[in-house]
Amino acid sequence: MKNWKLTFFTIALMGSFVFCLNAQNRKPYIIGYVASWKGVDPEKIPAEKLTHLNYAFANVENGVVTSGKGLAERDSLNFILLQQLKKRNPDLKILVSIGGWTWSKGFSDAVLTEESREKLTRSGIDFLIKHQLDGLDFDWEYPAWPGDNNPVRPEDRENFVAMLKSFREALDSLGNLQDKHYLSTIASGGFRQYLEVNDLRTAQQYLDFINIMAYDLFGAGDRITGHHANLFNGEEHLVPEKKKGRSADSAVLEHIEFGVPAEKIVLGVPFYGKRWKNVEAGETLGRYQSGEFDKSMPYAQIKELLKDDSYQRHWDSQAQNPFLFAPTANYWVTYEDEQSMAVKMNYILKKGLAGAMFWELSEDPEGTLLETMFQALNPQNGSK
Repeated sequence: MKNWKLTFFTIALMGSFVFCLNAQNRKPYIIGYVASWKGVDPEKIPAEKLTHLNYAFANVENGVVTSGKGLAERDSLNFILLQQLKKRNPDLKILVSIGGWTWSKGFSDAVLTEESREKLTRSGIDFLIKHQLDGLDFDWEYPAWPGDNNPVRPEDRENFVAMLKSFREALDSLGNLQDKHYLSTIASGGFRQYLEVNDLRTAQQYLDFINIMAYDLFGAGDRITGHHANLFNGEEHLVPEKKKGRSADSAVLEHIEFGVPAEKIVLGVPFYGKRWKNVEAGETLGRYQSGEFDKSMPYAQIKELLKDDSYQRHWDSQAQNPFLFAPTANYWVTYEDEQSMAVKMNYILKKGLAGAMFWELSEDPEGTLLETMFQALNPQNGSK
């Protein structure tokens, strides 16, 4: 018996070593979301710089995974177009992201019982087979926590894990028939409450990796300004009563604290920013000052603002993020640029994370941010 235990321990230790070695040797992931409603043009998708592409979104309706109402033909055509990308990058993995902010309303009901989970699982596998996908990305916003007025139950915590287990087993069964590994991933909330009401320590066992949505840390619900995707906490000590204490770094460290291995964590970054109006400068050049949320802005629009002399770019050395302030018009903008993106990619490498994810491809049509990501995560390639 002692020898059996020693042998088992040795095998487990070797398995862990091989897993870590493979994680260290593989290229970091670059996972891009493509919004279905913005159209799909394969010629405008830099497939060579992506490892995974998530098509957003499929819906959960009447307990099954399906295209949105009246959108099945559009989705089918888009998936056919996306398959063309594999001619340029045969290793590219194409997934469908299920749910999202507005289409997560059906999850809680769909996973409520063993029978309903089996129904949901069958429909998801059928959707994957129909569209020749490489995996499923679950973007439930959020299990056991309110999102867009979605049904929420305390038992979502256990049912979410049970759903992931059901899908993992079904994907493995399908993969065994085809000698292929199908992916199962999730988009997770970048805030501690999400982790407290869920069980990611158990859930991660059924997932290939977890994409942290480490953005929207400040946004439409805030009547003060703040970085929406800061890597570290900024100079909030200057206005402590308005401190949130949230950052991409805290989201990563909290996921690790709650049981997610670093090598399964993908850090999400935004290809968009946010603008507030009626913002006074104060002592912080508009940071953490009262204002009215104006709108979200794709990076392409923010680059146009940089050409406007009324907007001044500043760098928050503690947060490691840029921001714009227009003192005469009283506008304040939080966003990501090449400098902050390079810093985040270096953070990913230093922390041994799985890679980076971004929302959303069309918001940086010139590919500036993606190029920065690609070069920073693949320094051996040199500049191109």
